[in-house]
Amino acid sequence: GIVVLGLNRSHAKNALNKNILKMMSKAVDALKSDKKVRTVIFRSEVPGIFCAGADLKERAKMHSSEVSSFVSKARATINEMANLPVPTIAAIDGTALGGGLELALACDIRVAASSAKMGLVETKLAIIPGAGGTQRLPRTIGTSLAKELIFSARIVDGEEAKSIGLISHVVEQNDAGDAAYRRALALAREFLPQ
Repeated sequence: GIVVLGLNRSHAKNALNKNILKMMSKAVDALKSDKKVRTVIFRSEVPGIFCAGADLKERAKMHSSEVSSFVSKARATINEMANLPVPTIAAIDGTALGGGLELALACDIRVAASSAKMGLVETKLAIIPGAGGTQRLPRTIGTSLAKELIFSARIVDGEEAKSIGLISHVVEQNDAGDAAYRRALALAREFLPQ
């Protein structure tokens, strides 16, 4: 059937820390061998936020070797997501910045609310996107435009993301704040055997 994995770290805007990566990796690992799974939806349980990227407060307390290990773990976890043997959908009902966008880029299909904000903004902090964004973004929208977005750290909304091919579907946000998730569910149902 359909499996929904939801981020729910509201106090930190779903920022990716060591614990979240550990839980995500464990969940993705379990999905790899579950023959009942037909589609996986990645979403947020936090209104207005998909994922704010890496937890920079946690990262600031790390030694350089720990940072390297953290980035490697983030990259490995997101690569595991990208390599799941079933279709994956990112339901972006809010902000997806840095590692949050990298997480979404690892999915086969991206659905976003028109009000969602997306970008690889870590370059403004002299941090290179470390979880595959520099490879997946150019493959998705083309090299020249990807370079522009990465170099400028520009944030795009759902409408622009759709127009440049970053997402497959854009929907108007609803009062519940879960329009992209609802569209992702409808898509996932289309993938189920009849």
